Amino acid sequence: MLQEALESVLRQSFQPTEVLVVDDGSTDLTKEVVAGFGNRMIKYLSLSNSGVSSARNKGWRSALGDWVAFLDSDDLWLPQKLQRQIQALASRADVPLCYTDEIWIRHNRRVNPCKHHAKHSGWIFQHCLARCIISPSSALIRRDVLEEMGGFDESLPACEDYDLWLRLTSRYPVLFLEERLIIKRGGHPDQLSKKFWGMDRFRIRVLARILQDPALREDQKKAALAQLQRKCAIYSQGARKRGRHAEADFYQRVALEPLAVSPEELSSYL
Repeated sequence: MLQEALESVLRQSFQPTEVLVVDDGSTDLTKEVVAGFGNRMIKYLSLSNSGVSSARNKGWRSALGDWVAFLDSDDLWLPQKLQRQIQALASRADVPLCYTDEIWIRHNRRVNPCKHHAKHSGWIFQHCLARCIISPSSALIRRDVLEEMGGFDESLPACEDYDLWLRLTSRYPVLFLEERLIIKRGGHPDQLSKKFWGMDRFRIRVLARILQDPALREDQKKAALAQLQRKCAIYSQGARKRGRHAEADFYQRVALEPLAVSPEELSSYL
């Protein structure tokens, strides 16, 4: 998959300044695949199983450009992806992030997204609360805003993109291109989303933390609080069905009194 991902980058009609491949302790000959291209534009960076957030942070912090694009190794860019984003951003100096629509492939078959996966432009913070609607592989982001946000949270083993997009969209408008310019391939057993049970517990921690942000507008705070209560109630029911009664009781308490529980307390259940 890495070879195909890199080929999709090199086929871009708008060529990037550089391509950084971050190898986070893989065992699938990543270094050899990169060397096989013989392309000086492609730079190999190595980590030792530090996690997806560390890998992405290593990549953008090592980058030279003012704009950064991400691509997971199991996804693909279509040839016009970068060019269409650069063109769209040319007249939008107020927007630090542009993302695109996507084609979904699951178990080698194309599937259609559901209505609740709809994407939006502008001030989309409230649209990002229920689920992560911005795919990292579709995002083109201003580097200085990544610096301002502090990048991806390396303490989160999952939902790190959900966290970053909430922090960013609470402060900035974003631009959505209603064009399917990436291919997301899923269904394979080593997907990060399959690694953890109850992914919402990571989103719950993110919501609890962002509610402590003094810059959050009142309407944003109200929407985030309602989403936190909703996620805690649903997660509590799921935990109880699995016999995890102490965990269920804890999240039920958070659902009833969300502001009485700190993100640090929530971290104990990660």
